Amino acid sequence: MSDEPLAFSPDQFSGQARMFPLPNLVMFPHVMQALHIFEPRYRALFEEAIEDDRLIALGSLAPGWEGDYEGRPPLRPTACLCRIATHQKTDEGTYNVLVLGVRRLKLLRELPPKKLFRVVESEIIDDFEPADADPGVAAALQQRLLAAFKQAMPRIPNAYEQLDQLLGSQITLGMLADIVAYTIELDLETKIQLLAECNVFRRTELLLEAIEARATAGPGRTFPPDFSAN
Repeated sequence: MSDEPLAFSPDQFSGQARMFPLPNLVMFPHVMQALHIFEPRYRALFEEAIEDDRLIALGSLAPGWEGDYEGRPPLRPTACLCRIATHQKTDEGTYNVLVLGVRRLKLLRELPPKKLFRVVESEIIDDFEPADADPGVAAALQQRLLAAFKQAMPRIPNAYEQLDQLLGSQITLGMLADIVAYTIELDLETKIQLLAECNVFRRTELLLEAIEARATAGPGRTFPPDFSAN
């Protein structure tokens, strides 16, 4: 197992994103995701990333991808730039990988197919809060979101106390919204919308609405989220 430094600065990103598009997973900044890399094109992507900046982009395939999965089906316009945290090569030559989401990306233009994997010119898009917002709005939204998250979580002994410690005041509203959006079971289109929304207040309101709508839909996904394969 190889561990990599997780610190990230935007100036480390060249703007050319190595794309690892997935049909049913939406990745967010501030969370970690396990991946199993076995397709030759994505093994090549991963091996190049390890030798270079350890950055890959987890994106989502646009509707209709089923007919051209082996090719270059259209991508959703927003992706998540990820830093490779750990990786382990198996005896079969595949990789088990853990990645950390670090920033949102706006995909601009796909480069010509000179490699096995897809590369897209992109730019980092940063969160923002409305400049004219009352200083107490962010704190109030954070408390509402944390309460809604607790309500949506399974009834596990001591879980609420652990959440308070994990998701206390030391993290920003934007970080909390991303962690909750990733963790809670929501439909794919809602998660795509949440990833694309950089206004932190608007993203939190959308997330709260989605959690409320989900309340009568039955049990949620397991926590932490399942291991994902490509």
